[in-house]
Amino acid sequence: MSEHQNSIDLRDAGAMRAMAHPLRLRILGLLRMHGPHSVGMLAEATGAASGSISYHLSTLAKHGFVEPAPEHERDGRERWWRSAHDMTSLSAEDYLDDPERREAAEAMRRTVIDAYHRELLDALDAELGLEPEWIAASDSSDGGAQLTLDEFRELTAELAAVREKWWAVGREPRPGTRAVRWITHTFPRSEQ
Repeated sequence: MSEHQNSIDLRDAGAMRAMAHPLRLRILGLLRMHGPHSVGMLAEATGAASGSISYHLSTLAKHGFVEPAPEHERDGRERWWRSAHDMTSLSAEDYLDDPERREAAEAMRRTVIDAYHRELLDALDAELGLEPEWIAASDSSDGGAQLTLDEFRELTAELAAVREKWWAVGREPRPGTRAVRWITHTFPRSEQ
């Protein structure tokens, strides 16, 4: 879970189910990463029909993920939207004894992990169009260790601090920057 200030903490099963839809997740990601968009821009970016985008935006708005951005509208014919928060947090352990919220949280988390997988494969495909130094600066690795619960918590906290540091540095585009993505997971391995 993040310490980030502009975050929505999911507790409602309905909101979790809303985020369990791949297109909604993609729309929210586009708004968070690239700022306000019109319905038409989102349709073009996702390949989905404008009517579908509008439907999914209304679902996201109902649960507080997005909000209208009328200051971007030029002629009033097309609605603009922005993300209401920079990030979403969820504490899965809070729902272990609530079957409805546990199932909704699991569905959402599975959709997020599927999106990570697709994003990593897209990044691999995109390497052919990148400068060698940007490829060399990339990393794809994993690791494992035998840790106590306290050590495991420390590892997770240290990774969260690294994410927060670079989140703060790179929120706005600057000369010489390019969008960079990180995806981290820490989890106990099942004993096999």
